[in-house]
Amino acid sequence: MLATKKKQTVIKKNQVHEKDTGSPEVQVAILSVQISELAKHLKKHKKDNHSRRGLIKMVADRRTHLKYLERKNKPRYDALMKKMELA
Repeated sequence: MLATKKKQTVIKKNQVHEKDTGSPEVQVAILSVQISELAKHLKKHKKDNHSRRGLIKMVADRRTHLKYLERKNKPRYDALMKKMELA
């Protein structure tokens, strides 16, 4: 899990407007940070299969949000991919 302060900074960097906490950009950014932290954990704890399942679920969820954003608003999707360095 992300610490509250870290999550708030990720949200502030990716907000579309001032009170935005749920746009696809914010959700993808939060998931990306969680994925990177969990990947670090799994490098140290190779046999933690329960966390590995959670990681796979988060990756699938992030992919779903990205597909939605690509389908609904291609320029925002392109900007997010460039900003998050996912592609």
